[in-house]
Amino acid sequence: MKKFNHVIVRRPCKAMVEGITSAPELGKPDYELALKQHDAYIEALKQCGVDVTVLEADERYPDSCFVEDPALITRKCAIITNPGAASRNGEKDEIVGAVKKFFSDDQIEYIKAPGTLEGGDVMMVGDHFYVGRSARTNEEGIRQLTEILAKYDMTCSEVKLEKVLHLKTGVNYLENNNMLVSGEFIEKPDFEKYDKVVIPEEEAYAANCIWVNDKVIVPEGYPAVLEAVKGMGYETLLVDTSEYRKLDGGLSCLSLRF
Repeated sequence: MKKFNHVIVRRPCKAMVEGITSAPELGKPDYELALKQHDAYIEALKQCGVDVTVLEADERYPDSCFVEDPALITRKCAIITNPGAASRNGEKDEIVGAVKKFFSDDQIEYIKAPGTLEGGDVMMVGDHFYVGRSARTNEEGIRQLTEILAKYDMTCSEVKLEKVLHLKTGVNYLENNNMLVSGEFIEKPDFEKYDKVVIPEEEAYAANCIWVNDKVIVPEGYPAVLEAVKGMGYETLLVDTSEYRKLDGGLSCLSLRF
């Protein structure tokens, strides 16, 4: 099944070594290795049958390679978010040009202050969107998102986060009613109706896999998750994201898929 045709990514900048992190014990990213990993990520996406738009690195924003956060793209509209991290807020203005290549002005919506929203907190399941209330996405941002989606006959529900940075840090939908869950999401009633695959705590990072046109991209180095995804019948592609993990980033963070 082909659902995605286009992907937008942004090359990591040299300043990424100073990006936001909650895990300084992992050390700073190796920039050259991060570039090689980004190359491999792009190649994996191309193997999924999408065209990839590659935006230039932006040295003003250390975390700008995580293009998922400043925009949310649905099948009916694009939404420019208002990132809750002050050092990342300006990224929303830099993603608009790329989005306009695919959407007309009347198909582009905006989350406005005091609302904040980051794309990493939003998980699409068909025309329903789960959105995490987090340190980066607030109640007003969720209210605006709900209102915008309703204009296009789509729905939204809030999921309160307790421990993780973003919603998709710990839960990801793989289509066909399949969902990877870890940590606080294992028992959340929000996801009772799905066929859940529980990720062991020691591999929780790898809950952030992405489904792209019947293939699933899995972070390298997490054998239990890889076997679980294969066990669901998916063709898998492995990509090493070690340098992005040091900045709390995973596979979904690195692209806008639509």
